[in-house]
Amino acid sequence: MKEYITKLKKDNDAIILAHYYVDKEVQDVADYIGDSFYLAKVAKETDAKKIIFAGVEFMGESAKILNPGKRVFMPDASADCPMAHMVTEKEIKEKREQYDDLAVVCYINSTADIKTLSDVCVTSANAVKIVKNLPNKNIFFIPDQNLGDYVRRQVPEKNVMTNDGFCPRHHIMTKEDVLAAKDRHPGAKVAVHPECKQEVREEADYIGSTSGIIKYVLDTDAEEFIIGTVDGVFPCIEEQAPNKKLFKVMEEQVCPNMKKVTLEKIVDVLENETNEVFLDDEFIKKALSPLEKMLELAK
Repeated sequence: MKEYITKLKKDNDAIILAHYYVDKEVQDVADYIGDSFYLAKVAKETDAKKIIFAGVEFMGESAKILNPGKRVFMPDASADCPMAHMVTEKEIKEKREQYDDLAVVCYINSTADIKTLSDVCVTSANAVKIVKNLPNKNIFFIPDQNLGDYVRRQVPEKNVMTNDGFCPRHHIMTKEDVLAAKDRHPGAKVAVHPECKQEVREEADYIGSTSGIIKYVLDTDAEEFIIGTVDGVFPCIEEQAPNKKLFKVMEEQVCPNMKKVTLEKIVDVLENETNEVFLDDEFIKKALSPLEKMLELAK
């Protein structure tokens, strides 16, 4: 099937972009594997006519917004991110009315509708840098309260406000879970995602994006690591550093929506052009500005 997908990609002038959180067999057929920021840059720069985005809905939407002239497809149209929907237009409007000098900073893990109402997008890899670079004192960081709290602590000179959104996979981890993992694996370094709660981040040796966690493990001399993010990052690390031992904070660290992406569905997309992402031209113009601003400020 992997050989067949390679042939189909060539025949269709298509590339496959895969997030770290999808299954290894899907990553194996991808042309590019990475976190949201890296894949957003690849989507912007590719010459391919078709983009197959092995990820969740907001990723496909972002790729289409950045490439309105290209055709973007999702292997599974129902693969979604719950956090992307955890902020409302009303909340944004109320904050804008409350503060004259307000920048609405939108995590890329958000719907295209919310992006049209925002000033700049960010990813976990560049959120701190971008917020620091903004001229605004008042920041409304949406929709992830935990990443927003992490930014607030890193940029104390700004008034960073958050809403109540969160990633179910990261938010569920607790300090007790981390301490129990440390008891099981004494001496192991702990690396967690900033979408985790502060009580979890306080127990970590490293806090960073998926790509940051991978780099930390590869660059650190330690042999054992407790990883506080979706375990889709494990294959990438194991391939590059088979001598390192990786452990989970919790028994199950899986994104069920990313699991919906399969090789069979990728074949279906390439053969039948199913699940194409369509967005109105005027809508794309509104949503493009915060994404382009992110790419510019993150340089």
